[in-house]
Amino acid sequence: MVAFIVRRLLGAVGLLLIISAVTFAIFFLVPRAAGVTSDDIAGRFAGKQPDAATLAAIKDRFGFDDPVPVQYGKFLKAIVVGDTYDTGTEKIHCPAPCLGYSFRTNQSVTDQIVDRAPITFMIAIGAAVLWVIVGVSIGVLSALRRGTIFDRAAMGIALAGVSLPVFFTGLLSLAFVVHRWNLLPEVNYEGLSDNPFNLILPWICLAFLYAALYARLTRAGMLETMNEDYIRTARAKGLPEKTVVFKHGLRATLTPIMTVFGLDIGLLLGGAIITEKTFSIPGLGQLALDGVNQSDLPVVLGATMVAALFIVLANLVVDILYGVVDPRVRHS
Repeated sequence: MVAFIVRRLLGAVGLLLIISAVTFAIFFLVPRAAGVTSDDIAGRFAGKQPDAATLAAIKDRFGFDDPVPVQYGKFLKAIVVGDTYDTGTEKIHCPAPCLGYSFRTNQSVTDQIVDRAPITFMIAIGAAVLWVIVGVSIGVLSALRRGTIFDRAAMGIALAGVSLPVFFTGLLSLAFVVHRWNLLPEVNYEGLSDNPFNLILPWICLAFLYAALYARLTRAGMLETMNEDYIRTARAKGLPEKTVVFKHGLRATLTPIMTVFGLDIGLLLGGAIITEKTFSIPGLGQLALDGVNQSDLPVVLGATMVAALFIVLANLVVDILYGVVDPRVRHS
């Protein structure tokens, strides 16, 4: 098991290096291939309508006229050992991992991400708990009661959940649940010091979307698994139905569910952009969107790197859990 984990860790590190190179190329090399000059790139670091002195200072500070390998080396060095930025009035040290400095907001990108990350974590984790419990439970019950009214109603609602986007269910719930019926207060969450149950409405809207997918996936997996020979053998041995369903049936169905869960939670941790915009929540997704709207390239670049990191880490955890759930994965 230790060797299995080490292999996965080394693979994750290599993948992060590849992602950093691809991200750097997208933001710095591709625009140059399209005719964008170093002045244009420096302007994206400075924000909108920078003066010539600011552009010159940014070009000199970040070495936009240096060879590409040198620029990428500085980019990686800042992430590993940190960097120092000269704002013109003071020098600011950005400790590792340093993802850049925004001259638009006069803040380190890392500090902005650290401030916003707990908010996105609360959204993602709360919604994930809801959608896994509800989605898997409904999927198991639908498979065990195949063809009944419950099964058809649950799958009909699941189809609606998969089809309706978060911005639609979010705006609808705000209009009726909050403003017309006054069942829940306004969504107001700006940090860990606030009551996490202020996020109950975003949790429900996200969970409605994802639980529908998990219910359909669990139902399909359970229907296939419960017809396997080893399930009939377990029943023939006189095992309780609860043991047959949960220990033998559901456990075999968990592998594809964990795969999808790793991707979903990784994407949400990187920024639930639509949810945060719909409910005006200042998380990582809102930070990235503000960076795009303000042409703040360091913020967009940093948010992209963090989102990629979360996806890689989530899939790493899923790979390790594979080895726990299915011993065949470890031996392979």
